[in-house]
Amino acid sequence: MKEILVRLASYNHRANQQLVAVMLKLNAEQVMQDLGGSFSSLFNTVCHVWCRESIWYQRLQLTEQPVDPTAAFSGTFAEACQAWLRQSLQLQEWVQRATEARLSHTIAFTPRKGEQVKLPVQDAVIDTCNHSTFHRGQLVHMLRQLGVNRIPATDYHRFKPKK
Repeated sequence: MKEILVRLASYNHRANQQLVAVMLKLNAEQVMQDLGGSFSSLFNTVCHVWCRESIWYQRLQLTEQPVDPTAAFSGTFAEACQAWLRQSLQLQEWVQRATEARLSHTIAFTPRKGEQVKLPVQDAVIDTCNHSTFHRGQLVHMLRQLGVNRIPATDYHRFKPKK
């Protein structure tokens, strides 16, 4: 299972890098433009995915009260993108270092709604990467709405892990 999770977390980081490279070519008006969707703009969507990757990463660190890194964020779009990339790299490195036993462990946490949830670590990693994939699809759609045509394919089968 560890090999699969390492590949998934590595793919997640690489796909994030590919989209960020495209988005950083846009101007401030484009990244803030309301394009509809779950989080309205590229900026808001990036902040959401960064936040979710961070919350799950904190849970993997057994942090009892995860902190939303975007709650007090007042930086630029480029800074948000770089923070998101640092976060996805941290997840990738954590999975690479984790033992099989750690990945099989179950974490317990209490989301905002107050009910306690128990989840195997491996499922938390899968959920994190899957959630990011969903929102990368939204980012691609938003980029197309802005007229961006040169968007790299981020499908998993195109991912080539570093040997």
